[in-house]
Amino acid sequence: MATIKITKHNFEQEVLHSKEPILLDFWATWCGPCRMVAPTLDEISEEMAGAAKVGKINIDEESELASRFRVMSIPTLMVVKDGKIAAQVVGVRPKKDILRMLEI
Repeated sequence: MATIKITKHNFEQEVLHSKEPILLDFWATWCGPCRMVAPTLDEISEEMAGAAKVGKINIDEESELASRFRVMSIPTLMVVKDGKIAAQVVGVRPKKDILRMLEI
């Protein structure tokens, strides 16, 4: 499963009403570390298909969502389960650490 582009229009359905945990990546096109972690998130999206989802939120396009979650630095990775934040980290992390976030 490919990553999902999350916008204010699909946020409620894709994130708040998701049956699976969803890993949100707050990112921007100009962010070098965001580009570094993107291939890892694509791998996780494929490997976790059916068990978890990966959503990407471009903070330049979706500033309302970035403000709602008080994103101050990117990349910010956040796991939302049952409509609540279950885990959150800022910065590039190894794949094993990101996978561990999804073990909730």
